[in-house]
Amino acid sequence: MLCGPLCRFLWLWPYLSYVEAVPIRKVQDDTKTLIKTIVTRINDISHTSVSSKQRVAGLDFIPGLHPVLSLSKMDQTLAIYQQILTGLPSRNVVQISNDLENLRDLLHLLASSKNCPLPRARGLETLESLGGALEASLYSTEVVALSRLQASLQDMLWRLDLSPGC
Repeated sequence: MLCGPLCRFLWLWPYLSYVEAVPIRKVQDDTKTLIKTIVTRINDISHTSVSSKQRVAGLDFIPGLHPVLSLSKMDQTLAIYQQILTGLPSRNVVQISNDLENLRDLLHLLASSKNCPLPRARGLETLESLGGALEASLYSTEVVALSRLQASLQDMLWRLDLSPGC
């Protein structure tokens, strides 16, 4: 047969014509569900919580709540938390770190639906720039990071209902 690729494409055409895009409402619902799942995972670890406004010496690199959260700011905040959690030796945070990666992917889908594709946000410049904060106080870092992450996620959940901008 000489038509090769063209014939295969024409054979697939009926199937391709039935493919529908994922409704943005579904992506938004999946995003909210994943946020709730991460918050539940944090609750299951059951550390002592720390106020997101409380300042802890040496742990200022862990983000707190932001007054205005756009999709790009959400992604940037999640990238920082993901990098911090990846640097912790605790097995408790591995799944949360993986969930943050998936949540960032969903935020990118939401942003692209608004025609504002987000550049892939980076976390902190390097974990080495944090000095000995991670090594000196691993437990404190984990407690503060998870507590602030939980507060940030709950704020993101609320702001997703308000349809945040780029």
